Amino acid sequence: MPSTGIVKYHVKLKFEVDGLVEKADIIGAIFGQTEGLLGPEMNLNELQKVSKVGRIEVNVDTKGSMAKGDALIPMSTDISTAALIAAAIESIDKVGPFQAKFNLMGIDDIRAIKKKVIVDRAKKIVQDWATRTISEGEEMLKDVYDASKPGKLTSFGKAQLACGTGVFDSDWIILVEGRADVINLLRAGFDNAIAIEGARIDETVTKLTDGKRVVAFLDGDRAGDLILKELHGVVKIDKVLRAPTGKEVEECTPLEISEILKEALPIAEGAPIAQQQQQHAPHQQHDRRHQRREREPREEYRAPPPEPQSPQPSQPSKEVLAEDSPEILTAIKDVYPQINETLEAVVLDGAMNQLLKVPVSEVIKRLDSAEGGKLLVLDGIVTQRLVDAADKAGIEYVIGHRTTDLKKPADVRVRTFGDIGINN
Repeated sequence: MPSTGIVKYHVKLKFEVDGLVEKADIIGAIFGQTEGLLGPEMNLNELQKVSKVGRIEVNVDTKGSMAKGDALIPMSTDISTAALIAAAIESIDKVGPFQAKFNLMGIDDIRAIKKKVIVDRAKKIVQDWATRTISEGEEMLKDVYDASKPGKLTSFGKAQLACGTGVFDSDWIILVEGRADVINLLRAGFDNAIAIEGARIDETVTKLTDGKRVVAFLDGDRAGDLILKELHGVVKIDKVLRAPTGKEVEECTPLEISEILKEALPIAEGAPIAQQQQQHAPHQQHDRRHQRREREPREEYRAPPPEPQSPQPSQPSKEVLAEDSPEILTAIKDVYPQINETLEAVVLDGAMNQLLKVPVSEVIKRLDSAEGGKLLVLDGIVTQRLVDAADKAGIEYVIGHRTTDLKKPADVRVRTFGDIGINN
């Protein structure tokens, strides 16, 4: 098939010759017997010179003393010229000394064929795009659906201790008493729990918790007291939490579990929090804390109680007045009502313009994106890990409700809202 780069039409003919002829004989007859028939401007030789006619293709099949075949003439003329030439070829009655007959089979519009090819290809492109888009949508839905499903239960170590799949990747581990407790934490969205399975602590637990932050979440009964004593002897525990007095962890609702484990959020973020539970009478201590939580906000995971829209400021300390400019103090006082009781953090630049506003739980990993940040004001506790991240990001001031024990870099000034005269 000839190249169709500039071709508009294919003129297709068939022929019969009463004698043995070859391709060259057929082509010679086509050129010779149409020459001058339609005028010099329509001679095939002339049309080939100006690229109006392409290379003529001929197929010949001989049977006995006859030859049959077909010819294809590519043309880039208008349809009228193509039709005239086709009619001229049909008038050929001899090939050499032999009688011959040529008949037109048809004229194909190559542009129409190309259009069909283009349309078919376009359909395929759209189909592929739609398939990919649907697949992406299904993947997104699957991701959202998977996020709502409980994590998976697995086991760890030679003792095959029940645990969530998150214990292998998480920076902090929740120690619970039994398999049912692990399952209940999975329902509440915590997949980093492992069961110690009895009062005797398997070495598997010590190996898994080595180098990680550890939260013990135990039943609020006498058995929980005994297990806690055993744990203190073999594992370094960063935080002890208990189910309500007389209640087991496996009996807690997902909401109760979430509320109790909120006290461990600073541990999850790496804050060095002193243990509030002791080995002696831990269930009584928990009971007092539980009653106190009914009357006042949790100290370690939420901000203080809401203040009026325009709190009466107290006088800033002399140290703050001496070190911090009025512009800094004014900006902090302006931001405070915007973030108080929201568990959010705001980063301001040197001109006191807001660069970033994110949940407190995401502030450490998002600080790098706040290029040019100078002040970090948050509705939460200022921890050493937060100060280190702020120093690395070039933040000069970090302001929160309160602080943990800090060994802060000299380049970062840490303040509380109380320091600058805001009663919280």
